[in-house]
Amino acid sequence: MEERNCVRLVIAASALLISSLWGIEQSWAAVAENLKGKFEQLKDEPSMHERGKVKLFEFADFYCPHCHHFEEAALPILRKEFGNKLDATMVGFPIFQNKLPTPFDMYEQAKMMGKGEEMKQVLFRTIHKDKMTGVLDRSIREVLIKEVGLDPKAFEDGLASGKPAKAFDEGRRWGDRIKVQSTPTLLLDGNIKIEGNNMSTENIINVIRSILDADARR
Repeated sequence: MEERNCVRLVIAASALLISSLWGIEQSWAAVAENLKGKFEQLKDEPSMHERGKVKLFEFADFYCPHCHHFEEAALPILRKEFGNKLDATMVGFPIFQNKLPTPFDMYEQAKMMGKGEEMKQVLFRTIHKDKMTGVLDRSIREVLIKEVGLDPKAFEDGLASGKPAKAFDEGRRWGDRIKVQSTPTLLLDGNIKIEGNNMSTENIINVIRSILDADARR
């Protein structure tokens, strides 16, 4: 008897939790429909929204000059505007053909070692300012790895494990699923997509601010 009662309590608690989460999801979906700015709400993608914070995923190609410009010009403005209320992460998404995936693997390995942001900046500089667009062989990699403060051997061992390549492939599949057509493309909170002509800094700020303002009103 006690065992059956315990099972009933577990089932009831699970149902209540699911109902609560569904209510939060539905409530946020209604809010998202009234946000300001130009964007596309992806109906089939779950919201990752956390109250008082916006998660920004930037689908970018290290070889893309527009992505480099976004990193240098737009992202610092967004971070200054929203501070710790904005959590920005790059997701590697290649659009240039016949380019080696080495920078993407290096970025993923650096993320695993706690230096993703530093490595991202170094890679963009190396490719677009230093004009090193060819093979990033082991000797070149060693210089860049040391620059961001990581141990070259541990880094190379990580690359050889295949984990960075797997993480890069997962991000690429994510981009394919949400139909990324050009880079950079932004995904806010998992299901608010900004791309193409809507990628002005002003529009991005409007969308992010309206998300945070909607939180403040709830």
